[in-house]
Amino acid sequence: MPKFLIVRFSSIGDIVLTTPVIRCLKTQVEGAVVHFLVKPQFRQVVEHNPYLDKIHVLQTNWDAMIDELQAEGFDYIIDLHHNLRTLRLKRSLKLPAYSFNKLNIEKFIFVKLKWNVMPKVHIIDRYLKTVEPFGVKNDGKGMDYFIGPNDEVPYSDIPAAHQLGYVALVIGASFKTKKLPIEKLQELCRKIHHPVILLGGPEEAGEGDMIASVDPIKIYNACGKFRLNESVDLVRKSKLVIAHDTGLMHIAAALKKQVIAVWGSTTPSFGMVPYYGDNHLLRHGRPYDDVQVHKLWCRPCTKIGRDKCPQGHFKCMKNINIDELVQKAEARLWQRG
Repeated sequence: MPKFLIVRFSSIGDIVLTTPVIRCLKTQVEGAVVHFLVKPQFRQVVEHNPYLDKIHVLQTNWDAMIDELQAEGFDYIIDLHHNLRTLRLKRSLKLPAYSFNKLNIEKFIFVKLKWNVMPKVHIIDRYLKTVEPFGVKNDGKGMDYFIGPNDEVPYSDIPAAHQLGYVALVIGASFKTKKLPIEKLQELCRKIHHPVILLGGPEEAGEGDMIASVDPIKIYNACGKFRLNESVDLVRKSKLVIAHDTGLMHIAAALKKQVIAVWGSTTPSFGMVPYYGDNHLLRHGRPYDDVQVHKLWCRPCTKIGRDKCPQGHFKCMKNINIDELVQKAEARLWQRG
């Protein structure tokens, strides 16, 4: 029975993007035992995944962690993070390793010179190439996300006005240049004709209050009120998800929700658009729309996001057409109905 250690330390979205590798490795390699190594704060992202036999967490005591991993008797390392820390890990464990190609040179050229030399391939298909030597193929089922029964949010915990259906609006993002400004989110909430639940972490709670103030009945600020997997359940219960380039966008796609993806300093060309798998696309067509500012000379200015616009104008988000966004959202809601 081959025993695999899959390594992806962070972050939420990147870990969710590895789930097809986890599932395909487990189901397609006879007798495969699959473990996963992750940062402790992201353990909850995979803790309910039935295709994993065990989860390990990155420890501050490196030697103790290596001793723990060596005792497992792994046969192979599948390195889907591929940085200096995973290089150290591979050298410590001295096992055959298969590493993900991050295309850092191509990304550098795209960001610095604005020449799009990125392959037109989703990052998940590039992840899956890492395990091709084991005969693993894309099964077309898309991504997975699993939550436990204690993560389910009863309808009584959300306002009555939202219990018949709502739009989940994810206002959070890991970097400011990936987030619509508050005034644009307020405009969106004023113009959309549907109940809205705002999702984000405790750090977005204050911004959520400002956005919800435009219509406190229609808009419920859930930022910071629910744990991550409870927020995932709210995404699962929603009619539509509007999200920036962030973890909950990928989780929404894993749950096969319709998504409006809003892009700022990053771009869909990096190969990280919402991913549903060929099986779902054959039955439902394209389940998401992109909203972005096209032909902006300074975009993309980063591959992951920035704390502020390097040009000072932030046109990639300030020039987002909210009417276009609302039109796409209403069309999705109408089709669903």
